[in-house]
Amino acid sequence: MKAHPTAIVEDGAEIAVDVEIGPFSIIHSGASIDSGCVIESHVVIHGTASIGPNNRFHQGCAIGDLPQDISYDGEPTTVEIGRDNIFREFCTVHRGTAKGLQRTVIGDRNFFMAYSHIAHDCIVGNDTLFGNAGSIAGHAVIEDHATVGPFSGVHQHCHVGAHGWIGAYSVVTKDVLPYSKTVGNRARVFGPNMVGLQRKGLSPEAIKGIRKAYRFIFQSKLNTSQALEKIEEEIKGLPEVDYMVQFIRSSKRGIIK
Repeated sequence: MKAHPTAIVEDGAEIAVDVEIGPFSIIHSGASIDSGCVIESHVVIHGTASIGPNNRFHQGCAIGDLPQDISYDGEPTTVEIGRDNIFREFCTVHRGTAKGLQRTVIGDRNFFMAYSHIAHDCIVGNDTLFGNAGSIAGHAVIEDHATVGPFSGVHQHCHVGAHGWIGAYSVVTKDVLPYSKTVGNRARVFGPNMVGLQRKGLSPEAIKGIRKAYRFIFQSKLNTSQALEKIEEEIKGLPEVDYMVQFIRSSKRGIIK
C-alpha cells in the first residue's frame, strides 16, 4: 500500500497492496478497498464501504457516510461500489437505511463529475454519467447508460430508464423513460435521444422501433394503456421496445411526458 505519511488508515481496514492513498485522506476501520484503486488527497472512506478494483477518488470525496434521513438511527448499512468508476472532486455517496435496501449500490464504469451526490438506498447501474453537481435523492434507480445532467436533481424513488438522458438544470419528479431526452423544470420529454442511441451502437431496427413507439405514446390520441397495446401489436421482436413497455407498466410514480 502506498500511503502518504499524513494519511490515516485505521486498523481493520482491508486494503489491497497496490492501492494508493494521498495526503490527509482517512480510511476507517471496516472499509474494504480492492486492487488498483487510487485515493487522492482529503478523501474520507467510511467503514461501511466495500469498493471494487480500479476506482479513482479525486480530492474531497466522502464515501459511506451517514444517510441524510432523519429516521436513521445508527443501523448497520453499507455502500457497495463496483469497478472502474471515476469520482471527481467532492462527490458524496451515502450508506443505505434500515427501512430501505440497507445498502447503496454503484455498478461499473460510471463517471461522477465534481460534486455529484448519490443518496441512501440508491442503485446506479453501469456506464452512467453524472454531470457536475448532478444529484439523486434516496431510493432512486439509475439504469445502465443513463445521463444525469449538470446541476439536475432526481426526486426520491424515481426511476431513470436505460439510455435516458436528463439535460442540465432539470428537476425530475417522475420516472424518466428509457432512450429519452428529458429536460426542464419541471422536466418534459423531447423525444428519443437519437444521437445518443446511435453513439451507443443500437441497431437501426431498434432505433426505428423506439421512434415508432414514442409516436404512439406522445403523438397519437391514444391514452397510455391504449398506446402500449398498440405498440405490442405493431412492434414485435425488439427487446428494446419490449423493455420500454415493461418500464412504463411497472412505473410507480408515473412517467414524465
